[in-house]
Amino acid sequence: MKIVLLEPLGVPDEILNDCVRPLTEQGHTFTAYPKDTDVQVQIDRAKDADVIMIANMPLKGEVIAACPKLKFINVAFTGTDHVDLQVCREKGIQVSNAAGYSTEAVAELALGLTLSLLRNVPQVEARCRAGQTKDGLVGTELRGKTVGIVGVGAIGTRAAELFHAFGCDVLGYKRHVLGSEPEFVRFVPLEELLQKSDIVSLHCPLNDSSRRLIGPENIARMKQGAILINASRGPVVDSHALAEALNCGRLGGAGIDVFETEPPLNTDHPLLHSKNTIVTPHVAFASAESMEARCKIVFDSLRSWIQGKQINKVL
Repeated sequence: MKIVLLEPLGVPDEILNDCVRPLTEQGHTFTAYPKDTDVQVQIDRAKDADVIMIANMPLKGEVIAACPKLKFINVAFTGTDHVDLQVCREKGIQVSNAAGYSTEAVAELALGLTLSLLRNVPQVEARCRAGQTKDGLVGTELRGKTVGIVGVGAIGTRAAELFHAFGCDVLGYKRHVLGSEPEFVRFVPLEELLQKSDIVSLHCPLNDSSRRLIGPENIARMKQGAILINASRGPVVDSHALAEALNCGRLGGAGIDVFETEPPLNTDHPLLHSKNTIVTPHVAFASAESMEARCKIVFDSLRSWIQGKQINKVL
């Protein structure tokens, strides 16, 4: 079995080598490459592969179709919208993801962005470095705020737990309520969540129903001065509409970790210049702990698949 890793997994070499060793001892070959988004480079590297491993680098149908031996794509990421799943279906290629590896990391960043926005941390830090005071920048506390969680899966549930621990009233919205969700989350229609929440935190997957979910119409439903946090997928938010709402004072702030494209962004992106906006270059999933967990998950998936027992199944 030829296994090709097309981008680094963000772990020290010793951890990766420990995961690879049992496979090579069984006679499989493993080759790791640096990240390169050029389609032809990817084809040259993967054309003879039985297994492709990636993280969040786009894997186009053109690449997949050019790999006649390919049987399995092992995605070291939760979302798989960056992989051409239609071509995978047509070619009978199985796909697994690494759901669960970054639950804590993403939820903690959503909380951290919220606290930073409420307390004006970027502004007061700049004031302090400039030898100035906090005058006019005294913020507010998280306790007592209403937080709306859009997408109450594993990550959304953990975020809800953290906000609840800070004394927030937590509203939730999801397409299918299973009954196993925490009792402190009160599920309401999306319109009601937007109207009542002081903070809206997005944790939904990207699909046809969620693309540009937070656009002009739903932004208009949000409370005056509300804060938006997006640590889900970039296209869930209409960036231009959000920037306009921030710049005119309709919304009070935003914490944005994801965008329509992967960073580095064009420097004229509207959310890089909107008022009271904290931006991070898609780091929510990435902590030392989550990267190690992700590596172990994808290699467990690979070993199970080789044994004929696919886990973390997407296709």
